[in-house]
Amino acid sequence: MRMSGATFIERHARWDDAQRRHAEEIKLLLERDKLRFVRLVWSDSHGYARAKLLAVPAFLTALTNGYNINAATTTLDSAGARTFASFTRGGGMGLDEMTGSPNLTIVPDPATFHVLPWAPGVGWVLCDEYFDSGVPFHFSTRQLLRRQIARLAERGHGLKVGLEIEWYLLRVAADHLTAENIGMPGTRGKPIATWPAEPGYHYHSESNMDLMQPVLSALGEAYDAIRLPLRSIENEWGPGQVECTFAPASALQAADSVLLFRTATRQICRRMGYFATFMCRPKLAGYYSSGWHLHQSVVDAKTGQNLFMPERDGEHLSPLGRGYLAGLLRHAVPATVFATPTVNGYRRFRPNSLAPDRATWAYDHRGVMVRVLGGVNDPATRLENRIGEPAANPYLYIASQIAAGLAGIDGKLPLPPPDDAPYSADRTMLPASLTQALDGLEAEPLFRRDFGDVFIDYYVQLKRTEASRYLCSLKGSDAPAQGDEPSEWEQNEYFDFF
Repeated sequence: MRMSGATFIERHARWDDAQRRHAEEIKLLLERDKLRFVRLVWSDSHGYARAKLLAVPAFLTALTNGYNINAATTTLDSAGARTFASFTRGGGMGLDEMTGSPNLTIVPDPATFHVLPWAPGVGWVLCDEYFDSGVPFHFSTRQLLRRQIARLAERGHGLKVGLEIEWYLLRVAADHLTAENIGMPGTRGKPIATWPAEPGYHYHSESNMDLMQPVLSALGEAYDAIRLPLRSIENEWGPGQVECTFAPASALQAADSVLLFRTATRQICRRMGYFATFMCRPKLAGYYSSGWHLHQSVVDAKTGQNLFMPERDGEHLSPLGRGYLAGLLRHAVPATVFATPTVNGYRRFRPNSLAPDRATWAYDHRGVMVRVLGGVNDPATRLENRIGEPAANPYLYIASQIAAGLAGIDGKLPLPPPDDAPYSADRTMLPASLTQALDGLEAEPLFRRDFGDVFIDYYVQLKRTEASRYLCSLKGSDAPAQGDEPSEWEQNEYFDFF
């Protein structure tokens, strides 16, 4: 029987023993490092980091009772347009609990606490969202990923994820914002002017990389301080295009790392007079699309043994790995919107572009959707899904992989032969636009079953608002709905949002 004075976290059993130990360690850190503020951070449905800044006394209260926020950030599209009629019964979603834009309680996850090296006196912690009743919030993408991880855990399995994310580094070309940088709900202002950080198109150029080295060194130092397991920083193809790779981690740790990596990178660069964007393809002369390649392998939860590793020579994957891969291919179309959730991201899907345009696979081939790596006696055997853009919500991207992979295993789906000429293969074409991707998701029973009708209907409506605003921006223009070059609308919408 619980005491009547039990805290929110105690009443609803929201922490395990390890989290309780971490919470006690945080209290010591607050004192030792003389912190004055802590940012309580949560991911919205776009994968954008939202935060409240709490003074330390208020944060200590949040460590036992959580902290109230408004559900409003869930109802806004990528330009802050209110997508749902929050102030009607059911909140425009047919859900009584969403009437009137209610309060939620966010609960810090003590395992994610960091002291920010670039913001003296400031801590940072990720939170999970709940209704004030203690019920998990329907639209918390972090909790949605937890549920998919739990499905793997029921089988004695876990998922290891390696991150390989491209982004652009630019110099800020103005010392202040002006009126043209200010928008309004549903209309973004122009992003601040920038210059290229290096000339680009000289792959892995040491000299061009050195032009960026002061910023890259500062980032590397910060990543180390906040325990991001950086493996490499590479000078990619476009001007100032950078790729960061990170060591494999558990699925939830990897998703949390992406959120922290993007926010840390943008904030540190801006403080140094630079600008970082995770927009796929900026509307800047000569800029090339960026991608996010997701490396994944199912492992034994107790031993850590890689369960994709084959036992027989001549094979690239175990039967379990082949089933998981077949699921990724079969459900590629409805899963695409979780990996590529912006209008701009579909400009990647072009023949011979180092990005896929159809659901294909092959061994160690960079033109396919899923590149298989490893083999017999190789504990790094894995699938590299190359479908993602760097602006994707990490929780949804990874959760969609688990759902599709398990569907392939459970359905004993056959694996088609590999495709050595992927851009001419007779395979299912990937969606060519955000609207097509949403059509594919809306009609797919798998994600309705595994993510729930409530979430899918909500997410489709949220993203259709974004797609509709883009199409409206083309009215009176001769440009096709998805032409070769990014539009001014895309630049305004995504360049500074991601």
